[in-house]
Amino acid sequence: MIKNLEIKECIELLNNNYIGHLAFISHQEPYILPITYSYNPKTNTITGYSSEGHKIDAMRKNDLVSLEVEEITSVNDWRSVHVQGTFEELQGIDAKYLLHEFAQKVKKLVAQKEGSQPEFISEFSSKIYGQGIPIVYRIRIQEITGKFRESKN
Repeated sequence: MIKNLEIKECIELLNNNYIGHLAFISHQEPYILPITYSYNPKTNTITGYSSEGHKIDAMRKNDLVSLEVEEITSVNDWRSVHVQGTFEELQGIDAKYLLHEFAQKVKKLVAQKEGSQPEFISEFSSKIYGQGIPIVYRIRIQEITGKFRESKN
C-alpha cells in the first residue's frame, strides 16, 4: 500500500540525497532532467548550478519549478519526495558561497553513499566545458510532499 511521508521524512530524504529530477516549463512544454543538488535545512532551499542554456533560460522566464527525489530498492519498496518552488538565480559572493557549500555537502554524501572521495565538483556533477562561470541557483521551496511503499516481510 502506498502511504504519505511525514514532512520530516521528506526533508530527511532530500537532505540525504544529491541527485533529483528537475521539472520546468519552456515554450509551454514541460521538461524534466536529472540534476545534482544540495538541500539546505537552515533555509529550506535547494541549491544547484548549471551553464547557460535551455534550462536556465526557461527558468528565468518562468520561475515555477519542481524537484523529485527518490530512493528505490524495488517496485514494492521505495520512497519519493516532490518539491514545488521558485527558481532564484544568485550572483557574486552569494553564488560563490553557496557553490562552495553545495560542493562540500555533495562530496560528503558521495563519500557516505558510494565510498569514494571526490576532490573536484566535476567528479560528481555536470562538467561545464569552457562555458565560463557557472550559474548558481536555488529553489525556494513552497511545498513538499512525499509517498512511500514498503514490502511486507
